[in-house]
Amino acid sequence: MATQSTLSASRALNRQDYQTLSLSALGGALEFYDFIIFVFFAVIVGDHFFPADIPEWLRQFQTFGIFAAGYLARPLGGIIMAHFGDLIGRKRMFTLSILLMALPTLLIGLLPTYAQIGMAAPLLLLLLRILQGAAIGGEVPGAWVFVAEHVPSHRIGLGCGILTAGLTAGILLGSLVATALKTNLSPEAVASWGWRLAFVLGGLFGILAMYLRRWLHETPVFAELQARKALAAELPLKSVLREHKASVLLSMLLTWLLSAAIVVLILMAPTYLQKSFNVAPAEAMQANSLAIICLTLGCVLVGRIIDAMGSGLTFLLGSCGLALATWWFFDGLQQGGEQLFMQYALVGAFVGIVGAVPFVMVQAFPPVVRFSGLSFSYNVAYAIFGGVTPMLVTLWMKEEVMAPAYYVMGLCALGAVIGLFLLLQSRRALRLQASAV
Repeated sequence: MATQSTLSASRALNRQDYQTLSLSALGGALEFYDFIIFVFFAVIVGDHFFPADIPEWLRQFQTFGIFAAGYLARPLGGIIMAHFGDLIGRKRMFTLSILLMALPTLLIGLLPTYAQIGMAAPLLLLLLRILQGAAIGGEVPGAWVFVAEHVPSHRIGLGCGILTAGLTAGILLGSLVATALKTNLSPEAVASWGWRLAFVLGGLFGILAMYLRRWLHETPVFAELQARKALAAELPLKSVLREHKASVLLSMLLTWLLSAAIVVLILMAPTYLQKSFNVAPAEAMQANSLAIICLTLGCVLVGRIIDAMGSGLTFLLGSCGLALATWWFFDGLQQGGEQLFMQYALVGAFVGIVGAVPFVMVQAFPPVVRFSGLSFSYNVAYAIFGGVTPMLVTLWMKEEVMAPAYYVMGLCALGAVIGLFLLLQSRRALRLQASAV
């Protein structure tokens, strides 16, 4: 059985590769829908699960705080599932994460409100959100590792890009469901019971995703490690923290960029458009759906680009483009938002740079501890940056309406610096290789 390192560098993606990519991406989309549908109904959820007599900004702050709890719970679930993923198999953990996501999503849709059970309502909501976070903590890094270890080495960028596009398609599915509900139901109906349909539907999506994962096979890389009895001899995370500190730091910084782009520009933007820029709810969701379509396509395109150009130039140019598009988008909103759809579509396309992040991370760690290294770095960073970002930007916007743009542009500067570092590192490696020959 060949490992990824022995696969022919010229081999094209075959039928089995495409089956793995399509099933992984579709399953990831359905599970990611479950995780993010919360944010599209954040305003309504805040109205139902917190007292009616508190200030609007405080209700929104508390609602995003519960949303952030899902991110804070990601490291625990991710580390545990990654540990067993490095020891007993990628596929088993890849399937388990589905069940841990579907049940809490279904229960959120059935949860009594603050008016019915008082403080127990937000506490139960918080608990279910934590369970969702634990599930997604194993899903995302597990999916990237699973796909990267199936495709040929010269197509890792495309494989990760397609998988990331699948995850973002889950956001699109959430946006489309929210748009359909808010367009076809009256505001009163959505606020009363319509929002619950989105969560119940998510539970059904989770069951479908779990069924789809039955057709996937263990990765060739893990299968050979298992056959050679070359699995980690000690706690995988212990090895990661002792021997791969630089890879952990690089992965965490890239995750910070990814979280800024996704959380601020995609997940939180519909709420900002409505609350801070007076965009009608239906129009905000329609524009968001268009941006996510462009994001999904952008992830695939970036995956192809990074295979051809390398990670350095991809991050350098992509980060600069995202910074410019973000400024134009928010400046346009201040001017009245006459070009909302075109500007938001361009932002979505440049957010596709997130499709390049897993390409760097899966190659930063050796196969024996890859799942644990990637999962620890990604989930801890996302817990910190993804969890704090909604509250930080919401508070900052009380003083500065352009706060989301400034925050994202600051992270784009970091992305450009990382791109320059990766470019120099690649050129140094080529010089060493040439001198050795």
